[in-house]
Amino acid sequence: MNEALLRSLTPSVLAILVRRGADFAAAEDAVQDALVEAVRVWPADPPRDPKGWLITVAWNRFLDATRADAARRRREDLVDDEPAPGPARALDDTLQLYFLCAHPSLTPSSAVALTLRAVGGLTTRQIAQAYLVPEATMAQRISRAKRTVSGVRFDQPGDVATVLRVLYLVFNEGYSGDVDLAAEAIRLTRQLAAAIDHPEVAGLLALMLLHHARRATRTAPDGSLVPLAEQDRGRWDIKSIAEGVEILQAALARDRLGEFQAQAAIAALHADALTAEETDWVQIVEWYDELARLTDSPVVRLNRAVAVGEADGPRAGLAALAAVDDSLPRHAAVAAYLHERDGDLATAARLYAEAAQKAPNLAERDHLTRQAARLNARRRR
Repeated sequence: MNEALLRSLTPSVLAILVRRGADFAAAEDAVQDALVEAVRVWPADPPRDPKGWLITVAWNRFLDATRADAARRRREDLVDDEPAPGPARALDDTLQLYFLCAHPSLTPSSAVALTLRAVGGLTTRQIAQAYLVPEATMAQRISRAKRTVSGVRFDQPGDVATVLRVLYLVFNEGYSGDVDLAAEAIRLTRQLAAAIDHPEVAGLLALMLLHHARRATRTAPDGSLVPLAEQDRGRWDIKSIAEGVEILQAALARDRLGEFQAQAAIAALHADALTAEETDWVQIVEWYDELARLTDSPVVRLNRAVAVGEADGPRAGLAALAAVDDSLPRHAAVAAYLHERDGDLATAARLYAEAAQKAPNLAERDHLTRQAARLNARRRR
């Protein structure tokens, strides 16, 4: 069973059902039923046209559910609208569906959560981790969003800012190892940049390209994480870096700075350094200051503490970190790194071990555990 194929077809099938008149919640249920049926049937009898098969089965499931509730839909109209079996149009509806999910009746945070779940294919746990909230809280948020849009006609698409936030989170989740959506997020952002002349759309595309350029060096052959300072910069994708920098410069020239442009500027400074030692940390701190002004994000302040530690020394970094909530994910890891640079190996080892226990994924947990073991071994010498 080709799970990647099913995942790639899901947004388009869902969009087609919505366009045909299905409310979002009913359409999503119908598509999920069709996916379950595909898992059962395809191994023994694969269809010649997978997308057409899914559309037909999903629409039939939607019709069956609708017929059971005659008060909501007229049975005869839906039967007439049923799509005929056969090849479906080769259209990409995913980006349109992103806008549809960012409906004005939803708050931005609910729209992002719903879209990540319905279009991005992320689990509730993955979305909760991205938002730094408990899984139960995110499950309730998604359920409320479904109830809100159930029965609403999607003739008022959402705003660009919400769609950008969704694409950004999907791109980040693409590196988790659980779901590989980074390339898909770049493709959709390219489409959005071609359709909308907006500096923040360009800023997000530049940010994605600059980060994606380093992808091949982010992990070792055994799957372990490779920190930025230790990555083989000769393997970075120079073409993607050049494109990202060019797009960013054009966006910054318009003097309408946004958070994605600021993040891209930080990524560009990392990409510009031939070695880790040549990184312009002073400029990076200045960009983090801009980013903090734009977002007031605790995660930005956490990352800024690392940059301050590199630019002005580990004790300055620890002073900046003291102003950040210590319950924030990865706070202990940053503190461990700064204490190690300051020569306090015992505290650093303890904090690395503490951070490993709170790590959001296996690769990060293993990396932090190895860091703690490395420092403990040094201390015993």
